[in-house]
Order: sequence, then structure tokens, then C-alpha cells
Amino acid sequence: MQKEIISDKQGISLIVLFIVGSSSVFIMGMKAKQDLWLAIILAILMALPMALIYARLHSLFSDKDLYDIIEICFGKFIGKIIILILTCFFFYWASDVTVNYGDFIWSISLDKTPIIVPMIVFLVICGWGAKQGIEVLGRWSDLFVIVPIVALFISLTSSIPKMNIGNIYPIFGSGFKAILRGSLNSFSFPFSQILAFSIVFSSFNKKQSPYNIYIKGLTIGGVILFFLSLISLLVLGVDTAGKRYYASYTAASLINIGATLTSIEIYISTTFLLGGFIKIGVLLLCVCKGIMKLFDCSDYRFIITPITLLAMNLTFFQYESVMHYYEFQTDVWFYFVFPFQVFFPIILWITAEIRNKNSKHESSRML
Repeated sequence: MQKEIISDKQGISLIVLFIVGSSSVFIMGMKAKQDLWLAIILAILMALPMALIYARLHSLFSDKDLYDIIEICFGKFIGKIIILILTCFFFYWASDVTVNYGDFIWSISLDKTPIIVPMIVFLVICGWGAKQGIEVLGRWSDLFVIVPIVALFISLTSSIPKMNIGNIYPIFGSGFKAILRGSLNSFSFPFSQILAFSIVFSSFNKKQSPYNIYIKGLTIGGVILFFLSLISLLVLGVDTAGKRYYASYTAASLINIGATLTSIEIYISTTFLLGGFIKIGVLLLCVCKGIMKLFDCSDYRFIITPITLLAMNLTFFQYESVMHYYEFQTDVWFYFVFPFQVFFPIILWITAEIRNKNSKHESSRML
């Protein structure tokens, strides 16, 4: 299979859109209440070591993705078992994100249409994007990464008259336990989700590119989400924000400046949809690359269409309602993804470091 090489700028843009997209209509770290801004900062700091682990794995095994590294470190038999588990996880995750987008589109504009219709349409578009490959998605991201930055700027400047600084007081008023819960929630969704890029990324332009891409992408995406969530909190307040499923979208819809600058929520929803195209496309790539590795296929593109169709079926049965989805994301998601997004990458990194040290030792002995 031909190598897919992306530039640093494209990689950063991919991560930014991936992080910001599906999170832009929510207020991150809401469990911390008025201290959510502290929770988001803590979540970003918690995610940085994970980003360094993925970058280090790419540095240790050049031109290899996570699935390749798993087989190298654990052998073919155990490696394929792990890859199978990860592939199932990514399949569930791709369907989960699709439900989120279907619910949002249905809730804000197509409430008379069966909810499965927007899910199918959006997933078909994402499947087409995945079939084009990570290089095309990278170029596409490089072009449209300006959208969340513009959305943030417009939201920030236009919402100032609506802000109430008292909505973030008292600082530390929710207690450290609440801040920690909010940070863990934000860490698992969306910051630690950059795990997906350890699979779709394999070849880079420079040796330091993995560190540059992961750290800058995570930081820029985190800063955008930090300000979007803080703006929404300052506009809505803790009580109102806590009662809204799409609080950031609601906050933006309240902002109108005269007759010239209205419908600010369009910028937020555009960011949400553009990011969703990237996120679901990347997750479908993770699934198809896993299947390719399991069955020793030479290309993943021919299985994207059937996998997309299977994901459509799962989205229809996954959640009963928006409320069910929201409860799962806030109360269960962290515990569900922790083994995949935190525990396993750390174990793999330690194993890779030991293997690398042993191989260097063997090489020195031979010399």
C-alpha cells in the first residue's frame, strides 16, 4: 500500500477540527459548574502526556501506525487479539459520534424528519471522505481549520455585552472534587480521543513532526474549546447551561448585535459539522485499517463502504433518545474509554521502550 504522508500543518489542522468539531456545541467540564474553566485547563494538561506518548511511539517506529506497533511489541497472535478489540471499539465510537450529529441536526432543524435520515446522509458523506484517504482529509482540514477560529472570534467579540462575570464566581466554589470530575469528563471527551491519530498517522515529513503535530494540535484545539465553553458560561450562567444539551449553540443563538450581526449560532453549527466530517472520517479509517491488519489486506478503501453501512445500522439501535446519549456521555463515557485511551497506550509505550532498549543492547553486543 502506498504511503500516506501529511505535512505538519495538515496534521495540526486535522487534530484541531477533530477536537473542536463534536465538542463545539457543548460546554466542556460542566460537572465543575462555575469552575469549568479550571477543569478544562487541567484536562488539557492531563492530555499532554498522552500526546507525548503517541509522538514517542511514532518516533520509535517510523512509518508504522499503532496497529503495526502493537504487532511488533506483542507478537502476531496477541497483537491481532488487541487489534480486534480496538477495531470493535472504534466501530462503536464512529457510530456513537454519528448519533451525536444526527441528534443535533434533527433537534435544531429537522424535527419533523425521522432522525435516522440525517444520520444516514451525514455518515455517507463521512464515508466518502474516509475513502479519499488521510492525505485528502488533511488538505481539506488545512483549508477549513480557519472556520473554528473565526467562529471563536465572532462569538467572543459579539457576546461581550451579554456576559456576566459573576457567573464564574466564586472561584473554587464547586470544590476540588467537582473540578476533578469536570476535568476527567473533558479529558475523555474530547482531548484523549487523539488516540485515533496514532492509527491514521504513520509517515511524516520530519523526525520531530509527530511532537509538533500532537502538541500544537491539542493545544490549539484546547484553547478554542476553553474559550467557547467560558463564553457560553458567562452568557448563560451555571443553572441555564446545565439544563441545555447544546449549551454553546444556545448561548450563540442569544447573541444579536442590532440588525447587522445576527444568527451567530450558524458559525458554531458550521464548526460542529465540519469537525464531524473529519472525526467520523478518521474513525472509519481506524476501523477499516484494523480490519485490513487483521486479514492481511493490502488496502483499506474497498471495505469502507460496507463498514459505513454497518455503522448506519448500529446508530439506529445505539441510544433511545438525546437524553440517553447525554447521560451516557457524562456518566459512563470516561469509564468506558479509559482502558483504550489511557491504560493501553501507557502499557504499549512502556513495552516499546523496553523493546527499543533491548534491541540497542543486542546491537551493541554484536558490535
